Amino acid sequence: MKILVINPNTTQSMTDTIGHAAARAASPGTTTVTVQPDKGPVSIESQYDSAFCVPGMLEIIRAAEEEGGYAGYVVACFRDPGLEAAREIATGPVIGICEAAMHAASMLGKGFTVVSTLKRSAKVQYDLARKYGFIDQLMSVRAAGVPVLELEDAHSGAADKVKAETLKAIEEDGAECVLLGCAGMVDLAQRLTQETGIPVMDGVTVAVKMVEALAGLGLGTSKIVSYAQPREKPYTGAFAGNAPGPVRKRAAE
Repeated sequence: MKILVINPNTTQSMTDTIGHAAARAASPGTTTVTVQPDKGPVSIESQYDSAFCVPGMLEIIRAAEEEGGYAGYVVACFRDPGLEAAREIATGPVIGICEAAMHAASMLGKGFTVVSTLKRSAKVQYDLARKYGFIDQLMSVRAAGVPVLELEDAHSGAADKVKAETLKAIEEDGAECVLLGCAGMVDLAQRLTQETGIPVMDGVTVAVKMVEALAGLGLGTSKIVSYAQPREKPYTGAFAGNAPGPVRKRAAE
């Protein structure tokens, strides 16, 4: 089985970090390939950033569908940008790391807190929790006050700030699980789980396991209505090459 993990931003060091974590999470016999767009924001910290990361991400998925051989996809940004559009053009499962982490947390405890990067991300996480049906289990969204790219700097103090908010989530929110609200925090999850004694999850590894499970059961994205392939039509201007094409059958394992 081969899974394509997409970092929707264009920072190679973060893509490498995500890729190493995805590979560690994969079962024997599963290969993960981690990529990033060749255009777009270097980090995703706003709705504006989110909008401009989506075209490059969709181009990657469309090319992968044409190439064939991928069992499914992981969208490795905790805002889950472009997730539903990606499902329209993919035949295998497409899993966003926020949705994956919230589902997992709902099965491991009676309430979770998201520890995110900047304060402006909080409303996004509340909106996603409401959309995914987990708003009653979301105790809080805590901002570590860390710009995304500081997570790539071992001397920035970002890891200590994330840990401090994780401890507050347990002590002040009563959280039974903590979700790390940025793919760039992926390397902190195991250590914080050991240090706090509760499940501290990054969505990347959870999403990889979910794709493995669904694809292993022979399940793909339903194409009957909601995620049907977009109707073929011409696009104009810079997006002419992105016009919807014919559905391609998912390659057999």
